[in-house]
Amino acid sequence: MNLEATIQSVVAQSVKTLYNIDIETSQIQIQKTKKEFEGDITVVVFPFAKAARKSPEGAGAEIGEFIVANNAMVSKFNVIKGFLNLSITPSYWLELLNSINADEHFGIKLPSEDADTMMIEYSSPNTNKPLHLGHIRNNLLGFSIAEIQKANGWKVVKTNIVNDRGIHICKSMLAWKLFGNGETPQSSGMKGDHLVGKYYVVFDKAYKAEIKALMEKGMTEEEAKKNAPLILEAQKMLLAWENNDTEVRQLWETMNAWVYAGFDETYKQMGVDFDKIYYESQTYLTGKSEVERGVAEKSFYQRDDSSVWADLTADGLDEKLLLRADGTSVYMTQDIGTAKLRYNDFDIKKMVYVVGNEQNYHFQVLSILLDKLGYAWGKDLVHFSYGMVELPEGKMKSREGTVVDADDLMAEMIDTARETSMELGKLDNCTPEEIESIARMVGLGALKYFILKVDPRKNMTFNPKESIDFNGNTGPFIQYTHARIKSVLRKAAEQEINFDAGLNTSLVISEKESYLIQLLSAFPAVVKEAGTEFSPALIANYEYELVKEFNQFYHDFSILKEENEALKQFRLVLSASVAKVIKSGMQLLGIEVPERM
Repeated sequence: MNLEATIQSVVAQSVKTLYNIDIETSQIQIQKTKKEFEGDITVVVFPFAKAARKSPEGAGAEIGEFIVANNAMVSKFNVIKGFLNLSITPSYWLELLNSINADEHFGIKLPSEDADTMMIEYSSPNTNKPLHLGHIRNNLLGFSIAEIQKANGWKVVKTNIVNDRGIHICKSMLAWKLFGNGETPQSSGMKGDHLVGKYYVVFDKAYKAEIKALMEKGMTEEEAKKNAPLILEAQKMLLAWENNDTEVRQLWETMNAWVYAGFDETYKQMGVDFDKIYYESQTYLTGKSEVERGVAEKSFYQRDDSSVWADLTADGLDEKLLLRADGTSVYMTQDIGTAKLRYNDFDIKKMVYVVGNEQNYHFQVLSILLDKLGYAWGKDLVHFSYGMVELPEGKMKSREGTVVDADDLMAEMIDTARETSMELGKLDNCTPEEIESIARMVGLGALKYFILKVDPRKNMTFNPKESIDFNGNTGPFIQYTHARIKSVLRKAAEQEINFDAGLNTSLVISEKESYLIQLLSAFPAVVKEAGTEFSPALIANYEYELVKEFNQFYHDFSILKEENEALKQFRLVLSASVAKVIKSGMQLLGIEVPERM
């Protein structure tokens, strides 16, 4: 039980004894005491003062006196209006630190054999272009949420659905066929996903030129968009693909293989992975058969042109296309098929889609459609809707080739981290191999932390220059603090200082030190809340708060030069516990921490 929960229980017992009032512990408001007042924990008295027929000050004083008299963990109290401030005894903090130090997995609830399974879908790339900055936020959020849910005792299946079919894929294929002159990743020296993305941009430029030419001949823009030779040819290619045309399928397999090889490199550099990858080319047929079943069962209907629709007006929405007139699938059809296959493959308790907020309507519709098809789990799907990421210059556009490429951004972050670290002298005693390893950790750590510290549901602007800073709320600041602690612990080992034994609980420690222990003790609750809220930002900002407090402690107190041996041992245990929680928390964000810098 953490401190807050313990205090809630103590207060509930006190109120019951003093006033014969039963109160749920969850209803007792607990907060950290404000720095301008004496105390560690503050209890909000107002809710039960009225029931006790006492003034808030009077109830606070009586409850405070009772707690001090009956609980050794509270040494004294004071009341400020309706707020009861409790001072916790140093021995309690020391016992708490002993337990934190002894617990290898402190704050982490490892999944049991019979734990429920949560499937988390993230990434979901298209095979017509490389991953970009938007994908980075998606992948980092998805991976971190998966790690946080694991730490809350869930069995987690990390999954990816690759959009490897559709008109946009055909656009890249057609452009390469018409303009590529047999270019390959090997002949061009380009990563495969970059090469295919190049031809997506080529298609768009040629398509726009055709639209312009048709408009000059008298067509409206809408007519020109529908009748441009390139788009008609791309649509013809999609139909040929769905009809298993050998030539089209071979080209599709070749170009997709280039893309997958490129994606694998990017994922590896980013530090994310998947337990199961689904491909829409393998799921859309299941979706089509489900839609056809829906027509037969009159859940959906067919129009005169043979297209299939779902009427969702009774659900407060509009009509939704499920199959085009030519029989080809839309995204929704594919998602229906994918959902069914996933529930067939795994015993899923909860399905979470990590997809941007521009798809809110899509997932609202998907949930309703699955319910109409008779799947009990349809309405239990969770759309983790996150905000868009932009650059200081504004939004990115794939078709125009103005996106920030994920590979380029990661390489830039690593280069900047290397240069910044060397300028600050943080790599002076490192080997070339260590320099590269640290540059990668710091560069990618800066990127990940900058993105994950923001409330995921909010839009954000990513500024690379601000992210790599060894001061303030940044990844490098936290990483450097971890390396600093590890340096202290290495020196302690060199001096043969043994601090593994249990601490003397009669030791007198400072308010700053007890506050650090209190912060450490909050880690399990933060992990739990981050799981409930699906918010890596809670972990990130907790880590910053912990590191900020530790650095103040490090500045104000001696550790290895402390003459009192018992106090020296305590501060080493405290430092080691902070390092452990830093590392655990950063791992939940998918961020590595260096041992030295």
